[in-house]
Amino acid sequence: MVLHFTKYHGTGNDFIMVNNLKGLIDIKSVEPFIKAICHRRFGIGADGVIFLCAHNTLNFTMEYYNSDGNKSSMCGNGGRCIVHFAHALGIIKNQCSFEAIDGIHEASIEGNNIVSLKMSDVKEVKSFEHDYVLDTGSPHYVSFKENVSHLNVKKAGFQIRHSGPFAEKGINVNFVHEEEEGLFVRTYERGVEDETYSCGTGVVAASLAHYTKVGDQKTNIKIKTLGGSLQVKFKKVANGFEDIYLIGPAVQSFEGSIDTELFEKLT
Repeated sequence: MVLHFTKYHGTGNDFIMVNNLKGLIDIKSVEPFIKAICHRRFGIGADGVIFLCAHNTLNFTMEYYNSDGNKSSMCGNGGRCIVHFAHALGIIKNQCSFEAIDGIHEASIEGNNIVSLKMSDVKEVKSFEHDYVLDTGSPHYVSFKENVSHLNVKKAGFQIRHSGPFAEKGINVNFVHEEEEGLFVRTYERGVEDETYSCGTGVVAASLAHYTKVGDQKTNIKIKTLGGSLQVKFKKVANGFEDIYLIGPAVQSFEGSIDTELFEKLT
């Protein structure tokens, strides 16, 4: 089967985007090839694959698979990228609503590539030893460090992700340095099983954990990642956090076509 794709990235978090609005692609038949397609040596190379599918009442449905070939929980940067993808295809104008695995999301696009994505409400930020655990559409562990620039994130993240309480289902692990103008966040992602250049749900988790830790009233956080800058806005309420927005660039890199049969020997 020949698969047409468009490559996107959101601050270095990269995805293979596929238009499946007409339902011509049987996603279940494509799933075994995802790991091979995402391979950075033998495939296209990506942190994941996102299918843009039809929805009965909303603009579209987002179906996301991690680079390990498994269907994933919510991806914030991927959500911003699929909004830009839908805009580029002429499916939406400047605003939209779509369904992902964690529910319905609203989004808007400004200028050429800045996408503001409304995330799911967060009910609770739990303390875990000296760190924090919360779910921002995906489960996250947040650890604050004095310096993360020289940290071996793959090694440190792997250890936490496979530790006792998280080993079975896995967890994304964020290492955060508090800076004068905001936060510097580095993330180990389950499903990718490595550090990624950026993680949307991760920077949201870091922002909410920071608010919980510091106890100040700052609800507009600037975030620096290896792949670029993002912004997180939110509102603190009695039962957690609402009106959470992940804001930043979504960039189209290139497009092409592949024959999925070429990847059979790699699966």
